[in-house]
Amino acid sequence: MQAYKDGQKKFANGEYDLAIKGFQKAAAENYQPVEANHFIAESYRLSNRFKESIPYYKQAIDAGISSPDAKFQYAYALKTNGQYDEAAAQFAAFAKDTSSAENLQERALREVEILRIADRLKTQKMEVEIKDIPLNTAGSEFSPTILGNELIFSSSKKEKIYKNNGQAMLGLYKVAISEDAGATQGTPALLSQEIFAEDANEASPAFSPDGKTLVFARGNNGKKNGTLDVDLYMSRNINGQWTTPGILPINDSLAWDGSPSFSRDGKTLYFASKRAGGAGGIDIYRTNMDASGRFSKPVNMGRDINTSGDDMFPYVAEGGKLYFASDGHPGLGKLDLFSATRTQGVISIENLGIPFNSPQDDFGLVFYKNLKKGFFASNRDGGKGDDDIYYFSSPEEPDSSTIARNNDPNNPLNPNNPNYINGKPKIVRYFLAGNVITAGQNPIPIDSAVVHILPDTSDTQIAQLPSGADGKFGKQPIEEGKSYSLLVQRRGYISKRESFTMNGRSIPPIFLTKELTDTTFNVTIKLDKLELNRTFVLENIYYDLNKYNIRSDAAVELDKLVQILKDNPTMNIELSSHTDARATDAYNMTLSQNRAESAVTYLNSKGIDADRMVAKGYGERELIVPSAKTEEEHQRNRRTEFTILSY
Repeated sequence: MQAYKDGQKKFANGEYDLAIKGFQKAAAENYQPVEANHFIAESYRLSNRFKESIPYYKQAIDAGISSPDAKFQYAYALKTNGQYDEAAAQFAAFAKDTSSAENLQERALREVEILRIADRLKTQKMEVEIKDIPLNTAGSEFSPTILGNELIFSSSKKEKIYKNNGQAMLGLYKVAISEDAGATQGTPALLSQEIFAEDANEASPAFSPDGKTLVFARGNNGKKNGTLDVDLYMSRNINGQWTTPGILPINDSLAWDGSPSFSRDGKTLYFASKRAGGAGGIDIYRTNMDASGRFSKPVNMGRDINTSGDDMFPYVAEGGKLYFASDGHPGLGKLDLFSATRTQGVISIENLGIPFNSPQDDFGLVFYKNLKKGFFASNRDGGKGDDDIYYFSSPEEPDSSTIARNNDPNNPLNPNNPNYINGKPKIVRYFLAGNVITAGQNPIPIDSAVVHILPDTSDTQIAQLPSGADGKFGKQPIEEGKSYSLLVQRRGYISKRESFTMNGRSIPPIFLTKELTDTTFNVTIKLDKLELNRTFVLENIYYDLNKYNIRSDAAVELDKLVQILKDNPTMNIELSSHTDARATDAYNMTLSQNRAESAVTYLNSKGIDADRMVAKGYGERELIVPSAKTEEEHQRNRRTEFTILSY
């Protein structure tokens, strides 16, 4: 039991390697073996060891683990191990599970489509030779970059152990590149004593073209939970010495910021960030830097490049082509290497194929001296350790004259160009349709409902669609990269607003087999009947222990009720708060009344007339689970509800 509790504590702190040891001991003692195996699998996944997570996910799922997300992560882990058929079957089964989160269901369906073309991606083999280099160790080496005739890279060589994955912490090192460039010579040395923090990871070095400015990522020192404490730092080379690094102003203090790269002229810095407002996961951004070192406001690179997954490790080669790593574009596994090319205003994304890509992580590509040789990193099978650095070379120097030839990958007449067919661009038209049904166990279609489609940024209506006798409505043309709000109204029902986004839904050109493809997305909207004294539980309205102020996470949920009340202007409600039974009845009555009143005050501050709301605290007098023992049962009792008083 103690080992299990220790594992939970380490897991919550992001110390996944220590968490694994605790949960393995608990499982060996047969204490909560199903949950322990799931925690072990999650710990491996969250420390980027997907292959190791597979048997533990399987044991937890076979034993009936209740978390539906476990099945999605198990399928994804199978994909990263190259078990494509099994992964596709697991993704398809997950997508049919109605208890799963809608966004994960959509991702699962997309993964099924991606896996259908995995064999096609395998055939995109480039004439490139790849080989291991001497600097690789049993630890982790990645993020290679070039400074003169030296290779600068990240390596796990520090004395302190990173509790996330059990490896030594990362630092920046340098080693000479041999004459044939296919190897490195000598023993790697620390880049600079000035750029060395014993208690932090340092990675992803990027140098300005003149070699005088270094930007790199530093963080994950274990002082914060998880892996959000990564920021970009800058150091200058003055008289051959690197200055003490300073943190850059472009960082988002609440987000992960990393994998920087300079443009060829040194005036633009590209980097990756998981800040709010992106396409979903980690996105690639750019910022301009002037002569005095000041940066402009970072700009997202857009939805052609950024996906709902992770897009990172940007690198701009000579000629302006952008290379990057992504697990959101169709690929062979987790991170794959891609190139992005702009032609006549259209951005084309190309998977580099084999041998650059594998079922595991492939990332951090850089060229050395010309466009036919260079380095990249991968944790593919057959390496010496975790991440290893590989050297690549192609037999021929790229010829600029090939632009006019059919074998140029950007030429519309090239049959291997995924963006064209028969020399004509592939076009997709997107539409939105759906059906309106009653909420509850046995839903029935609702006719004569009115579906208002609006952009998510305003209340200016785009379209108004009625539902038929079968409850169906549509279809309405929609645009790539846009988000929408659907307001559904029907007399006798509570008006409901739902969001729909096209982010991450665009169909990659490689899937398309004809010039024009029509695709319709269907949504299902469930309406509740408008009935007196009907009560609804507001999910995820939490308060700190013995307090009644509105927390930021509770405000997000209360904002949804604000929208409901605005969309149903004649509806008046009682807003009630309930406690568990772990304090005196009098104390709980006062606490619940204060909580209900604070929620009503919050709604009023958002424009809801106070006369439409009554605050009522019930304390512990209406328990859902009268003899609650577990924390989950107590949480069911601690709830906030609203009841329709009139309309």
